[in-house]
Amino acid sequence: MTDNSELPLEVDVQTVAKMQQSEDSFVLLDVREQQEYDIARIDGSRLIPMSELRERFQELEDCRDQRVIVHCHHGMRSLQVTQAMRQAGFSQAQSMAGGIDLWSTEIDDAVPRY
Repeated sequence: MTDNSELPLEVDVQTVAKMQQSEDSFVLLDVREQQEYDIARIDGSRLIPMSELRERFQELEDCRDQRVIVHCHHGMRSLQVTQAMRQAGFSQAQSMAGGIDLWSTEIDDAVPRY
């Protein structure tokens, strides 16, 4: 297992794209709301809105020992969720800096911006 001191709190979109391309094992957690997810999503992401996280936190237990990349629209909610996850023992949780908006401009312009 990777110690969280080795993983920065944030990861950039280019690194996440490379992880996807090389088929690295990780969970891409989308913490935006359902209506945002309906507009734009990153393939392979798992939606648990930040507003529902308290009630649905147990759904993440299967990811406790995995790398979890959390993303939102611009990176603020995902940073909060990542910090909460690390406090709960998810040592490999990271926030995707810039969120899906930066993903759309730098990685995949087929993902709509809103």
